[in-house]
Amino acid sequence: MNKVVFVTGATSGIGRSCAFRFARSGYHVIIAGRRADRLAEVEAELKTKFDVQVYSMVLDVRNREEVNLAIEKIPVQFSNIDVLINNAGLALDLSAFNDANQDDWDRMIDTNVKGLLNVSKAVVPIFIQQGRGHIINIGSIAGREVYPKGNVYCASKAAVDSISKAMRMDLLQYAIKVTQIAPGAVETEFSLVRFNGDEERANAVYKGFEPLHPDDVAEVAYYAASLPPHVNINDLLLMPTAQAAATQIHRE
Repeated sequence: MNKVVFVTGATSGIGRSCAFRFARSGYHVIIAGRRADRLAEVEAELKTKFDVQVYSMVLDVRNREEVNLAIEKIPVQFSNIDVLINNAGLALDLSAFNDANQDDWDRMIDTNVKGLLNVSKAVVPIFIQQGRGHIINIGSIAGREVYPKGNVYCASKAAVDSISKAMRMDLLQYAIKVTQIAPGAVETEFSLVRFNGDEERANAVYKGFEPLHPDDVAEVAYYAASLPPHVNINDLLLMPTAQAAATQIHRE
């Protein structure tokens, strides 16, 4: 019987790569994201490339009722979820605390923190009933090291770190694994979103060095999920070779 992976934020970047990496190894895939057109493209490509089943959910993880209803409606062939990858997240702007837009703060907290909580809370009962399950939370180096003008984004990723630790303790009795993967610089749409579509500013973030690629993070997520039942990677900090810390990157 094929295993099932559920990936949030699956329309691009790390989430999309995770969906493809797990499908390549025979997992049936549940993909969730806000952009219906992108979701349809990912679903079609997965079905073309791999002999697996794919179920798409147009979903805003910030909306608790929407999340609960969507998970209740998952078809029976996908209902025994083995791995949940909480990837949906974003950064908005790079402003000093006193200059920041509070609407941006709300959106980051609602997506990066509440979204992860909403989806996990809805999936955990499935894991408890099965007596197994694996939650993989995509954190960030920003959750370990605060950097100038990172304020609330860094705080939201620090929350992912704390929530991952708390989940691991609270769910221990149910044999549910919890892994946090915290990447450094990854070249995705992350900076394009952060800088509101400013390509020049976004591209400058990755100039002069080779950052991580989404497939690199997906490979690590798959490795963590493929370990024997008695083995769990609690926490993993993943960096490009050219990066030593959040603000320390060697550029050519």
